[in-house]
Amino acid sequence: MAQVLEFKLPDLGEGLTEAEIVRWLVRVGDVVAVDQPVVEVETAKAMVEVPCPYGGVVTARYGEEGTELPVGAPLLTVAVGPAAAGEDAGSGNVLVGYGTSEAPARRRRVRAAGANGKVKQAAGTRPAQPSAPASGPAPTPSSASTPSSASAPIPAPAGGPVPVISPLVRRLAREGGLDLRQLAGSGPEGLILRADVENALRAGTAPAPGTAAPATGISPAAPARDGLRTPLKGVRGAVADKLSRSRREIPDATCWVDADATELMRARTAMNAAEGPKISLLALLARICTAALARYPELNSYVDTEAREIVQLPQVHVGFAAQTERGLVVPVVRDAHARDAESLTAEFARLTEAARTGTLTPGDLTGGTFTLNNYGVFGVDGSTPIINHPEAAMLGVGRIVPKPWVHDGELAVRQVVQLSLTFDHRVCDGGTAGGFLRYVADCVEQPAVLLRTL
Repeated sequence: MAQVLEFKLPDLGEGLTEAEIVRWLVRVGDVVAVDQPVVEVETAKAMVEVPCPYGGVVTARYGEEGTELPVGAPLLTVAVGPAAAGEDAGSGNVLVGYGTSEAPARRRRVRAAGANGKVKQAAGTRPAQPSAPASGPAPTPSSASTPSSASAPIPAPAGGPVPVISPLVRRLAREGGLDLRQLAGSGPEGLILRADVENALRAGTAPAPGTAAPATGISPAAPARDGLRTPLKGVRGAVADKLSRSRREIPDATCWVDADATELMRARTAMNAAEGPKISLLALLARICTAALARYPELNSYVDTEAREIVQLPQVHVGFAAQTERGLVVPVVRDAHARDAESLTAEFARLTEAARTGTLTPGDLTGGTFTLNNYGVFGVDGSTPIINHPEAAMLGVGRIVPKPWVHDGELAVRQVVQLSLTFDHRVCDGGTAGGFLRYVADCVEQPAVLLRTL
């Protein structure tokens, strides 16, 4: 007799309390192995594949793609055989972060066959009593259940079926007045993805003038302020909350200076001309910042508002702003003060690639003590950075461009960069902030200054 075990959304670490289902990796009726990833979820910090601690047949999935679930809510049920129902049924490990073990390679989905040899298919999400054995019929949903997005058939309009799985995609199209039949999906076998709908709406592929607008739930008397609505949740919501808190709690101030980066660029060129790994500009800037923080440790701190104390930190964990398709994230290079330029370059590259692919762990995104923001990659010269709460400072770096500059008493064309420092005025006064920024600028203009501090 098979036993049905319920797998709940585990604690993903770092104080996270909910996650959004992005993509189911298994269907009802699939056979799963212990520690096989079964669902991809998005938290406020990262995209995570959640592995199942049980091996058996999936009998139910709880929640559609786009649904947000709290930690501890049921994810799915698995029917395990009598031999597997005991101590060997699961991995026995605690699911924190990425799960019970190193995520294995994606397995090919296997469908469990019924007595007649046909593949079983369940249309429900959460059953009223999740106790059906693996050899019996699929669980029957309660009357309040809704069809599972991956199990239910796709509605077929007059012109044929629309290749859409996610209800979130359908909702975005409906609210934007977009006809999905006019879209060519970029997913597998032409599947229409959320990005396809958002790109079409941004491009103006909306209803023609005179077409009835979709219902929005706004009173007709309300001002005409409707448009494409994006929920503030996930990464975008976390960024919004953190920036808002920073502005509310931190009395910040900004100072800036133009610096001649010609010698720094020449030094990097000379370093990269030698054999061995290439050194990134971001790594050199981070190395300069760690040296500056050693001289001005007040800026490597935070304010404990409850205790009314400034807490100065012994280690320097440098965060850096990275723009991704999912939004702005700030990966953290740990113990940056103990790394050389080569080690910093390698770690920046690893975290940047993880940010690009959405595989950053919650641990990669927390614990920063100082942030470096290279907004020059966007082609701008200056900015007033918002401090990454609860840190005390952020250094912003603009683009490095040829400009007229007085060098050795003569006008010359030099590679000039604008450096901006936003700091928490509670941890220090302008003299400390100005001294930090001036030291950074001196190292940019004369890299030998940095060598004297090593």
